[in-house]
Amino acid sequence: MKYYIIAGEASGDLLGSYLMKALKNKDPQADFRCWGGDLMEAQGGDIIKHYKDLAFMGFWEVATNLRTILKNIKICKVDILLFEPDVMILIDYPGFNLRIAEFAKEQGIRVVYYVSPQIWAWKKNRVYKIKKYVDSMLTILPFEKDFYAKYFCKVDYVGHPLLDVIKEEMKQDDWQSFKANYSLDDRPIIALLPGSRRQEIKRMLPIMVQLVEQFPEFQFVMSKVKWQPISLYLHHIENKKISVVEGNTYALLHHAKAALVTSGTATLETALWNVPQVVCYKSSFISALIALILVGKHLKSFSLVNLILNKTAVTELIQYDFTPKKLKAELEKIVYDNEVIATMKSDYRQLQNALGEAGASENAANIIVRDGIE
Repeated sequence: MKYYIIAGEASGDLLGSYLMKALKNKDPQADFRCWGGDLMEAQGGDIIKHYKDLAFMGFWEVATNLRTILKNIKICKVDILLFEPDVMILIDYPGFNLRIAEFAKEQGIRVVYYVSPQIWAWKKNRVYKIKKYVDSMLTILPFEKDFYAKYFCKVDYVGHPLLDVIKEEMKQDDWQSFKANYSLDDRPIIALLPGSRRQEIKRMLPIMVQLVEQFPEFQFVMSKVKWQPISLYLHHIENKKISVVEGNTYALLHHAKAALVTSGTATLETALWNVPQVVCYKSSFISALIALILVGKHLKSFSLVNLILNKTAVTELIQYDFTPKKLKAELEKIVYDNEVIATMKSDYRQLQNALGEAGASENAANIIVRDGIE
């Protein structure tokens, strides 16, 4: 079959690549055309647009880039007509993908949504578009199936694909090899995960790095994404004793004692690696104001860890709470307070149990190929 897959962010590229690998096992003739990244390309996808040109963060940022977004939607529609896919597979990225779902449905193309947008948190009215234009919703969070079932959408819970990724990545270099590869010393590591988007890095990293001198018994190691220029980071970490790991976040988490993490998929990844964390997030003033108006009354947590567990398992420092003083206080708790560390790791075990076993990519591929044959 011919598959057209759209992922607009780094996390979507990762999950999409694992889905493509599973699809190839089920369908040896699989032909992929994608909006994604290097990982999807490595699985044989013909990449039309890289996610680095698609990932806009926040309401204001989206508004100021609206012309580019609309142009990309037009390009995508033309490309779909030329490729004539058997199935559209949409991965999160709702502002873009729901428009494409409508177009694809109008063309008689089967539409599968893999990794639901968080419409259960805000913009619940989008569920009606999904019901109208999406043939099959494949959810990765346990409570999402019940949410969609209430609206009589065709929905399957396949499990969380990050469990597939973590399972495959569990065999990491030992400490001595990791230390040698990145010229580290023997002090325990505090990992800095400032995000993958330019806007995130510019807002998160300057505050994160202010803690370096205050924790001299630890070494701070930052995760850098491959597709962002090193100059973006060096502007903030120059004259700071910070080591850099590029494109190897899981190895970093494997050896970290604690982590400061930008809110997003990375918070869940950090939890699955059993690393105590503080969740950080800061957007522009206008984006934060709009989010407060639209989401604030309905959403008590932002991180996936807390949302899945429906409790505050990890501390979230959001917007004006994200200050060096508060960040220092929270970091002290997760590196010095054994009771806090033990409680957080106990919550992580509950999280693992809630997500179930690995196999989401395989489950999703089975459904997609099965429905295509039927």
